[in-house]
Amino acid sequence: MNRALLVEATVCAAFGFALAGCTGRVSANTAAEAPPRANIEPAPDSNVARVDHPEQFPIAAAGERVSAQDLKATGVVSPDVSRNIPVISLASGRVVDIRARIGDSVTKGQLLMSVQSADVAQAFSDYQQAMADETLARAQLERAKLLLDKGAIARKDIEVAQDAAAKAAVSVQTAKTRLHLLGADAAHPSARIDIYAPASGVITEQNVTASAGVKTLDNSPNLFTISDLSQVWILCDVYENDLRYVRIGEYADIRLSAYPDLVLKGRIGNISPILDPSLRTAKVRLEVSNRGLLRLGMFVSATFHGMDFAKRATVPATAILHLHDRDWVYEPVGGAQFRRVEVVAGNMLPGGLQEILSGIGPGQRVVENALVLQNTVEQ
Repeated sequence: MNRALLVEATVCAAFGFALAGCTGRVSANTAAEAPPRANIEPAPDSNVARVDHPEQFPIAAAGERVSAQDLKATGVVSPDVSRNIPVISLASGRVVDIRARIGDSVTKGQLLMSVQSADVAQAFSDYQQAMADETLARAQLERAKLLLDKGAIARKDIEVAQDAAAKAAVSVQTAKTRLHLLGADAAHPSARIDIYAPASGVITEQNVTASAGVKTLDNSPNLFTISDLSQVWILCDVYENDLRYVRIGEYADIRLSAYPDLVLKGRIGNISPILDPSLRTAKVRLEVSNRGLLRLGMFVSATFHGMDFAKRATVPATAILHLHDRDWVYEPVGGAQFRRVEVVAGNMLPGGLQEILSGIGPGQRVVENALVLQNTVEQ
């Protein structure tokens, strides 16, 4: 019995030693077959450039300037609606002559067109009939007065004659007023009427041609529209986030592409209380005096001057590099290295300087000629 137990213990011990030996060999093989540890190196900064002779690139310190935040927006020249005057005709008919066209400058009282109208012909007929009735009524009244003096008629008969004469005079005056409203002259009977310019200005709309029919005012467009362009509007779109820079009554600088050296002043007359739901912009109306340079539909650039003043850096204009629709400057970082920093450039200043809105601050050092450094780096 004891011998059997001894044999079993010996077998178990041998099995344990064998298992331990296998485990040790597996661990050793796993460690030996593991890949070597990776050595990761940081990627070089693409905005850092190294040159051989850094002394060839002069360095300038950014200056300081206190200025207000400016907002630039585009606008379109539009007519002042309060200075638009329609040309209409109360008489329907056919156009027989046109003396003006769209784009023409006209003066008040100038002949624009002539219309052959049945309405005017009927109005003259009514006027002439009213005149004949008045003549008859007056003659009857004079005869009644003569008979009353001789006692041939009663007083009530003279009163009837007086009432008829008064009504005939009213009819004449009504017919004459109708002729005046239609644009006809009672002293010159004719079925043709002339349409004159009610004010001086430029014809900006024309809805009639030769031999065309002219309707009355039942939903028909104006024959012409005359605009006084001595004062015009410029309508600008200003984003919701920039509305704090515009205030009613303040002035904005206006520049034209056709006249780049000319700066006009426009007064903010209105800020729309309604935003465009898709663009999130509000219409800002500038009122501008026009000396003939502003034309309807022309695109302009408007600069609004804010009231919040801030300190901004100024650098030589040559220190700004325009690359990929962005503005950059180079600043020294020690040794022969320069770092390219993105900035937001502002207005040009006297003395060849340019304002920096953001990116660097006053006192920071930058390369005076960024383009030369960029060309050297690319070679």
